[in-house]
Parts: sequence; C-alpha cells; structure tokens
Amino acid sequence: MKTETRTRLLAVDNLRVVLTALVVVHHVAVTYGNIPAWYVFEQAKDGTGIVLDLLVMFNQAFFMGFFFLISGFFTPRSYDRKGPGPFMRDRLKRLGIPLLAYLLFLRPVAMAGIYDGSMPYWHFYIGSWDPGPMWFVEVLLVLTGLYVLWRRSGRQIEERRGELTLRAIALFVTGLTLAVFVWRFLVPVGQYWPVVGLPTPSYLPQYASMFVLGLIAYRRGWFETLPRSAAKYGFIAAGVASAVLLPAGMWTRGWVAQLGTAAWESVFAVSMVIALSVWFRERFNRQGPFGKFLADQAFTVYIIHPLVLVGISTLLSGLAAPAIAKFALVAALALPICWGLGYLVRSIPGAKRIL
Repeated sequence: MKTETRTRLLAVDNLRVVLTALVVVHHVAVTYGNIPAWYVFEQAKDGTGIVLDLLVMFNQAFFMGFFFLISGFFTPRSYDRKGPGPFMRDRLKRLGIPLLAYLLFLRPVAMAGIYDGSMPYWHFYIGSWDPGPMWFVEVLLVLTGLYVLWRRSGRQIEERRGELTLRAIALFVTGLTLAVFVWRFLVPVGQYWPVVGLPTPSYLPQYASMFVLGLIAYRRGWFETLPRSAAKYGFIAAGVASAVLLPAGMWTRGWVAQLGTAAWESVFAVSMVIALSVWFRERFNRQGPFGKFLADQAFTVYIIHPLVLVGISTLLSGLAAPAIAKFALVAALALPICWGLGYLVRSIPGAKRIL
C-alpha cells in the first residue's frame, strides 16, 4: 500500500534536512537572543537580539509541528508493512534507545558547564533529569503508542484519494485555533514541564493534531494531490496572517491577545506546512549524493547537535561581537560540524541499525 512515488519521498527527505538545520539554527538563536532556554545563554547586549527572538518565534510557530506531521505521514505505511508488534518494537529501538542514550550519557556532557560543584554530582545528575531537545522523541513515542492502540482496536483511517479542499483546511485551522486558545488557559505560553522536559507544552494541541493530520494525509494522498498553486497561496497566507493576526496578538491584552496569538500560530503553521510541502515536491524532489548524505545523518544531527553548540559557544564565549554576528558565526560553524560528526557516529558498527 503506497500513496507516494520515490521522487516525492525524496522531497520529504529533503524537507527533513531543512527542518533539522532549522532546529540547529533555532538553538543558536536562543543562545544569543533574550530567551533563557538553552544550555548556554549569552543574553544579547544590543538590539540585534530582537531579530534572533523574532526568528525563534516564527520558527516555534510551525517547525516542530511540521516534524510531527512528517512522522505521522510515515507511520501508517510502516505499521501496515510490519504489523503492531514488530512496528512498536522497531519504534522503541529507533526512538527509545537514542532517547535513553541522550538522557544517560549525552545530557551530562551538554550540561557540564551548568554544574557548579555546590552539590554532589549524583544529586545534580538526578535533579537535572531532562531530555533536552529529545522531548520530541518522547512525545512522538507517546503518540505512536496511542496510534498502535487505536489500530489494534480494529479502526483505521479509510484510504480514499482526493484533493484537500479549502473548506477542510479552514475547518482544521479553526479547530486548532480554538483548541490552542482553550488549552493555554491551563498551560500558558512559557510554562515548562520538568522531569518529562517539555519546553513548550502550550503547543501540544498543534503537535498532536499535526501528527494526526499526517496520518490522514498519507491515506488520502494529499501530498500528491495538492495543486502547485498551493505553495504560492500558502506563503501569501502566512504573510497575511503575520501582518494582521500577529499584531492583534501582540498589541492587545487578555483573552483577545490569546485568541489572536492562537489564530496567528495556527494559520501560519498550516500555511507554511502546505507551502513548503508543495514547493519541495515541485522543486526539490531530487537527491544527489550530497543530498543523500545530508538526509542520512539528519536524525543523528538532531540528537548530537546540543553537544556541538555547547562546545562552540563555550569556545567563543570571550568573543565580543553583536549578538547577530555571533549567531551567524556559530551557525556557520555548527552546521557542517554537526553533519560531519553525525556521519562519524553512524560509522560506529551497528549504529545505522538504530540511526
């Protein structure tokens, strides 16, 4: 059962590479902006930090939701091919082992600069328990487990090819806006869930709904059937939403601001997902040796990039420069190093079976 061609799967593969690079760049921007949410934080001392904060805000509005959608898109095919038991064992191996490896071994390295010796190390090790950016894998395992339970109950999404209509898009955006709006009365923006390590639990409605949307998109063949013009209109919609809804969320107060922000995020996220999916399908559905190299290491880069960023940022901590200049320098150094190190990690015997 297959609803996409090999070339179009390559387009999604290329999207994963870009989104992974955005994760790296996102965390570099957090390092040098004004949002203290990373292992190394050098708060901006000049106005360029605001540019980095805006980059973080626009990224946050859509890029992790896009990851969940892509994960959902590939889930039914794998489940259909392997069956419930082998599928879940494979997910636990490919997601659970990297999660444990990060928690047990990579996390202490990334947090080495935070430990100040004021308490026994074992106390710090346990008290700082946090999956870092691997929270994505943690949430994905939960969503995957729920999908397996749903399929084992005898239900599945009907396979019916057809175009994604404007009405369906509008209904999804409206539903997502309302879900985010209500959810954030319970989980405000900026709240952090310790132990499980969710840095952005206020976005959970988007993450879960995008995963489900990916499941449906696979069955309905939406990746193939979206018209070429959807890319243009998607980018336009994202721009209009940012010009109209984003100011409404930033310049008002109370529930009006919360509703405006939820609406902007929902419209922006869905518009960018549609626009980039179609754009890559039409323009970047090929993959030469270099593109394959980038795609092969993408998941490993996601896992190891905190260590690379912490190392480079620590080495350059004494460099006096505008925030955006340090951001550009560290990003330019980190991206090739991350992919090179990713290749070396996957060269370890047996690593490719997991990564």
